[in-house]
This record gives sequence, C-alpha cells and structure tokens, in this order.
Amino acid sequence: MATSDIPRSDSSRRRRRPNRRHTLTATAVVLALAGAGLGAWTFLSPATAVQGLADGDVLDGRKAALASAYLDAEAVGGKDGVRATLDNHPIAAKPEGKRLRLALPRLADGRHTLVVEGGGDSLPFASAREVVDFTVDTKAPELKIAEPEVKGADAPVNLTGRAATDARVTVDGKDVPVDEKGAFSITVPKGTPVVKVAAVDRAGNTTTQDVSTRARRPMIRAAHITAIGWGDDKLRGGILALVRSGKLNAVQLDVKDEDGEIGYASQVPLARQIGSAKGYYDARKAVAEIHAAGAQVIGRIVAFRDPKLASAAWKAGKRTQVVLTPDGTPYGGGHYGALSFTNFADPTVRKYNQDLAVEAAGLGFDDILYDYVRRPDGPLSRMRFPGIRATTPEQSITSFVADTRTAMRPHGKYLGVSVFGIAATRPTEIAQDIPALAKVSDYIAPMVYPSHWGPGEYGVAAPDTAPYAIVQRSLADFARQTKGTRSEIVPWLQDFSMGSTYGPTQVADQIKAAAANKMNSFILWNAGARYQGAALQQIAAR
Repeated sequence: MATSDIPRSDSSRRRRRPNRRHTLTATAVVLALAGAGLGAWTFLSPATAVQGLADGDVLDGRKAALASAYLDAEAVGGKDGVRATLDNHPIAAKPEGKRLRLALPRLADGRHTLVVEGGGDSLPFASAREVVDFTVDTKAPELKIAEPEVKGADAPVNLTGRAATDARVTVDGKDVPVDEKGAFSITVPKGTPVVKVAAVDRAGNTTTQDVSTRARRPMIRAAHITAIGWGDDKLRGGILALVRSGKLNAVQLDVKDEDGEIGYASQVPLARQIGSAKGYYDARKAVAEIHAAGAQVIGRIVAFRDPKLASAAWKAGKRTQVVLTPDGTPYGGGHYGALSFTNFADPTVRKYNQDLAVEAAGLGFDDILYDYVRRPDGPLSRMRFPGIRATTPEQSITSFVADTRTAMRPHGKYLGVSVFGIAATRPTEIAQDIPALAKVSDYIAPMVYPSHWGPGEYGVAAPDTAPYAIVQRSLADFARQTKGTRSEIVPWLQDFSMGSTYGPTQVADQIKAAAANKMNSFILWNAGARYQGAALQQIAAR
C-alpha cells in the first residue's frame, strides 16, 4: 500500500490509546530545502515537529523551486506509518536511506498548508500530526523612483520614491526609512553620479534600479589654449575677449599636455619626482581671471600619451608603466615615437592621472576633460599592456574613467572624455567604447574635425570640403550611442586649416551641423589659440 493511501487514524483508535502523544517526537521529521543553502533541520523539541518551515514563513521563487521535505522513516514507524498532504493533496514518500523524501510539487504563489501525520505498530503511540502554513511569493516588490531634480554638479540631490509596504529599501547598501505607505526620501551627496536603489520583500525578492543623480552638463562653448599660450598676453587676451563679448562661456586650459608637462606647479608627488610640473601659469590666478571674465574653466589632461612619465619609468626599470611590444620593447606608436604612450592598465599610471584630476578640481577647475584616454592606434597584436589580465582594453579604459569619477566625487566637478570620431563605429581600434564611457562621464567630446576623415566616410566624398555634412552625420552616430544616458555630447570642432582653408563660414557650418543633432555645446581647436570670432554667435541669455 502506498504511503498516500494509508488512512488517517480514526477516533476509535485514538480512544483505545488515550495516553498516546499526538505530536511527532523530536527526531521524527527532518525538513530541508535541498540545494537552497539552508541545510537540514532536526527537531530540537517535541513542540516543533517541522523544522525550517514554520507557520508564517514566506518563500521566494528560488527557495520554493528547490523545496524538499524529509521524514525520519524509523522515527515515524516506517514508510507505512506516515501520511503527508499539501493543500489536501497526498504527497508520495520515497525511501532514501533511513529517510523518506516527500515529493513536493511545484509550488505556486499563494498560501499553502503542509500536514504530516505519523503512526504505526512500531511506535509507542497511535498517531501524531503537525501542520505548517506557509506562503510562496515570487513576485518582485514594487519600486518606483521619481526623476531626481539635479540643480548642479556641486549640489546634493534629493531622491524620492515608493516601494511595497513590506519591503526594506536601501540606497547604495544603506537602509532608508520607509513610511506606512511605502514612501521614502534620501539626500544623495553632491557629485554622486549613480546610486543603486533596492527593495527587498519578506520573501527575499528584490527589485533594483540604478538611478542617475548627476546633473547634465549645461551648455558650454569653449576654445582651447595651451599652458604656455596662456602666458602670452595676446593669445590669452583674444580668448578672453570672445568670453567678454558673449560668444564663449568657457576656456579649455591645459593641465597636462601631449609632452607630459603640467602647466602649473603641481604638488602631486609623482609629478614632482619626474619633473613634469613646469609652473607655466598659476592655476588659482588663471581660474580666477577666467571666472572674473564670466567663463568656466575646463582642465584638459592628456592621459596616456605621456612621454615624460614613459621615459622616467623606463629609465627607472618600471617597464610595466609603458605600452610594450610582444618582445618587451617600448611600443613606438607610429609617428608618436618610442616611449610616447604609458600603460593604461598600470595602477601607478592610472593613479597619477587621477591624482592630477582631483588636484585640478580642488584648484577650482570646473571640468576635467581627459584626452588621449585610449590605447595607441595600430594593430593590437603588436602591443602588450602589462597587468590588463582578463579585461579588454575598452573595459580597462572605461574603468579608469569610472575610478576618476569616484575620486572626484567630493569636488562635484564635471568629467568629460575626448574620443576619436571613429570610436562611434570602430571602438576597438583605439579602445573607446562610447556607450560604456557615456555611463561614467558627464560628456563625450568627439573629435570630428573634417580634415581628419578619410574620403567616403559617412558617404562624404571629400569630408575636408564638406564640413557640415561630415560633422552632422558623424555626430548623429554619437547621439544614437549615448541615447538614454545623462551624458552630453560636446564636440571638438575645427578652427584651423589643413588641406582646405577654413574661415568663419567653415567653422560656422560645423556649429550648425552640431545644432542639427541638438548639440549646442562645442570646443574649438586651434593649436595656436587664434580663433575666428566672426564664426560665432552671441550666446542667448538664459
């Protein structure tokens, strides 16, 4: 006779044995959630027959799917002395060694009742009964978060939302008070780009959301100037005149340039050690002068093209700080020359650039804009990046930018990333993954100079002579790849002649092409810092 066919003990049988106990003995039932990491439970006292599954328990989907119940066959009088039902449906009991395994069906959401009864001639009692009511809940808890109002990079953000009333809510792992209606509110520190909000219900079901709490970079129109150029009264005066006339609202001033030289007297220890801190300008005075003129200051840091650091590292025998060839010699990087590129995967190299970013932010620069935040161009098979391990170059570059964002967080400044125009379509050629970088920076600054595109790119036969077409089409790709993020596109535009002569019309055409993609920000590049103000319109008052 099958276990499920054994009839319940009737009342007459109980009357013949009035002194028998009606509770299973302390070792009668062992209940386990097999594979769910909950182990097995043995009775600690006769009052609690079923262990590990008590009245009122709530199981999530994972635990419910793996649930199994076991009985000690000997303690309950053998397999013929036990009866089990789930929601009034018999459950078969199959011997497994000295135990009986109760074949639980797939548990649907809702309340369930497990009844275990034991009794037999081998027991000193007629029957015993244990009832356990429990609930299966596989539905993730509700979690709704209002779009945060972000007033600026230097201001804290108030985050509000609503969760299921039985849920525990955390923000970045910290508990947040929830009222009786499930509402919660928390202030996020300034400069925090993203927070993870989680709601966990009684069953352990979890709903998470990554919420961007960083401000979008307001519109900027800037022009580039080198550290040495800033010391030239005429060059500096020309740019500040464009600011005062209302045509520019930002100045891009180099912090560290392509030679690895730092424009001001940096106090970063490694900069002092290798002699890269040149002191061409006083950082605080330069920032104050630009602010007084009515503009913000973008500090450009040329990250991994750094012959100063590369040469010092090689000389000191610290070869992991340099991009190498497969045979262990410095990678020449084409026209850049040997010892031009430092290794983006090396901890010292990464920290050096991040320390400069944090220092510049502390000195008053409003933005940090990385340049050459990439691997050298050329065949990847000819390069080695010591320490990169299992990650790809693109992932390593992205993590470097993300780490900088974290390091800069207390200062609440904006972080931008300069990228090649081809990064939108050929990211692995220079290790710049645009969708990934957009998630860890405030803006992407693609260099879409018409003179730098090859014939036929984006269907433009001669890009250098068609500035509107090539800029409009290439920036459309960047718009698509950053859609859904809070990262802005701030293109580098060409204000210099290379092949074709560029005057105000050609510069203005690029600005119009950017605007056609709803990109009203830009940074002008002219290595000599001589800009054509006639190409620029006055910035409308806001």
